[in-house]
Amino acid sequence: MEKLLIAGNKGKSVRSDCFVTLELTKSGGIQIDLKSKVGRLFGDSIVELCKNELNFFGIENAKILIEDTGALPFVLSARIEAVVKQCIETDKEYLLEMLPENLYHTKKDCHRRSRLYLPGNTPKLFMNAGIHGPDGIILDLEDSVASSKKDEARILVRNSLRSVNFYGAERMVRINQIPKGLDDLDYIVPHNVNLILVPKCESAEQIHQVNQKIEGISKKKKIENPIFLMPIIESALGVIKAYEIASASENVVALTIGLEDYTADIGTQRTKEGKESFFARCQVVNAARAAGIQPIDSVFSDVSDMDALKDVVLESKSLGFDGMGCIHPRQIKVIHEYFAPNNKEIDKAKKIVNAFHIATEKGLGVVSLGSKMIDPPVVKRAQRVIEQAIDAGKLDEKWREDS
Repeated sequence: MEKLLIAGNKGKSVRSDCFVTLELTKSGGIQIDLKSKVGRLFGDSIVELCKNELNFFGIENAKILIEDTGALPFVLSARIEAVVKQCIETDKEYLLEMLPENLYHTKKDCHRRSRLYLPGNTPKLFMNAGIHGPDGIILDLEDSVASSKKDEARILVRNSLRSVNFYGAERMVRINQIPKGLDDLDYIVPHNVNLILVPKCESAEQIHQVNQKIEGISKKKKIENPIFLMPIIESALGVIKAYEIASASENVVALTIGLEDYTADIGTQRTKEGKESFFARCQVVNAARAAGIQPIDSVFSDVSDMDALKDVVLESKSLGFDGMGCIHPRQIKVIHEYFAPNNKEIDKAKKIVNAFHIATEKGLGVVSLGSKMIDPPVVKRAQRVIEQAIDAGKLDEKWREDS
């Protein structure tokens, strides 16, 4: 008897997923046992998908059981491929068609106020994540995925990049720690990922390793779209080398910090007051600003306390961060609202931008507001505040052209 191979998830809390078992046989053809909550409606199409995929991988004789809780085709396909690749060695990939809605790219300086983490092996969370309006959606291959499920998650994340509508959010993937994370790149680089998060980053060399692998895949697959990097600082060494990391490459567009791992590394507990991480957060902000990229704060783990989240966001903004991570969609609205400029900041920015236009029209080389001279970086910052205010709905769209 051949070994029984498994992939996927099952249980009372599992939905929009499936559990697949596969047993290779010596004869009898393909025998499919489908147990599905939506079998009456979609049973025939599920069976057809299964047959087509097994045929694609050259499986001629097998018994396969699919226990389905409403999985969409990209999930079913990923689970079948995962179980097949446990029994045969192949570089072939069963790729579903890329959604045309996902063929967009992002800019180096686009807004990254919020990034929503989604466990890479839990497809029920993928479907509607984009409708909550985060600036970025992270499909996570690292800490949220059990070590025994890493290979399955890679295939599922690959399929998600092709088949899930992100509604314009920046399409992000957090790979595993280098060097293991380099293998993840084969599954995401060819499928229009916008940004890759590099966890536990401690040197510029790790960024160079990631880029070398990206360049190799891009050349082979003829990929021309830019792929940005956001290193995550999560150790004392990473904090000390923050500027080296931030300035390692042109495609590093943001630098963020992971406070759970950082506090563990320095031998302390993370607290609400945050005194233990104040130095590290300031170091990340200064390193990012010195390198000309965005500083992004850590996540706030209490998803039920919106008042505390507001305080954290305001503190984060006061330290110089441009955004932070979130682990639940309900956090997005608060993060966007309080990272947005307040009325005082907007009024000041409008005055600076107006002064800049007046000076430009008069052909003056110096911009002044009252008795104060305004340097170009201050004007640029004011223009960014205007953009943020417009995006937050706090300022009329006409100001976009004026700024």
